Amino acid sequence: MAVPPQSAARVEVLRLPAGASERDELAVEEPLEIRVNGRPVAVTMRTPGHDEELALGFLLSEGISPARAAIPPDLPANTVDVEASGFDPGRLERNFYTSSSCGVCGKGALEAVGVESSPVTSDLVLAAELVAKLPDRLRESQPAFAATGGLHATGLFEPTGSLVCVREDVGRHNAMDKVIGFAFNEGLLPLERHVLCVSGRLSFELVQKAAVAGCPIMVAVGAPSSLAVDLARDRGVTLCGFVRDGRVNVYSEPWRIKA
Repeated sequence: MAVPPQSAARVEVLRLPAGASERDELAVEEPLEIRVNGRPVAVTMRTPGHDEELALGFLLSEGISPARAAIPPDLPANTVDVEASGFDPGRLERNFYTSSSCGVCGKGALEAVGVESSPVTSDLVLAAELVAKLPDRLRESQPAFAATGGLHATGLFEPTGSLVCVREDVGRHNAMDKVIGFAFNEGLLPLERHVLCVSGRLSFELVQKAAVAGCPIMVAVGAPSSLAVDLARDRGVTLCGFVRDGRVNVYSEPWRIKA
């Protein structure tokens, strides 16, 4: 599987103790300015590629209803413009600068982090055996990670375990936004009959994004945070963490996972 050219960059590296200099591939990280109806609303550090999906997913996760996104031909690179009817700029009057490590860092107030979303009521049930296989299937579809070791991934799966979409990014929240943006473009929202699988840990923000997208089950190789579990229980999302080596830890709504 080929590495997308915008995802990795080659640099010189000195390897010790051998003392040999070699070319190495690193994950690309660049800023992206997101505009709504021509107005700048956010800057995020991301891996280039699928920028329109990233912008759509980001705004959907913030409770904004976009229509479409495009790269403006008359603006510098690393800018994407989103059309959204009825957009209220006052709703975004807080610091939206996000880093590649934490999507909620720098926001104006803790109470501004939460986004209203309806409880997830999907009756989707999966076998634990199938859930246990998803991280490996996700890993097999991460060419940029294989080359750089520096990218997170989110995969969208059908209940059969078939992979629908995978996106990689230096920011775990960006990878999730890209998948949600993909689902929006494909008319798949809400994700009532789908599963989201992430390559790292389960943070509050990732669960929030999944809840807004209406996804009933989230799977991760790593651990959830306490706040992520609290939010999942509140919104009716099933969280499966430490999914590796055939094991599955279910932290919320366990009725959706059958042994």
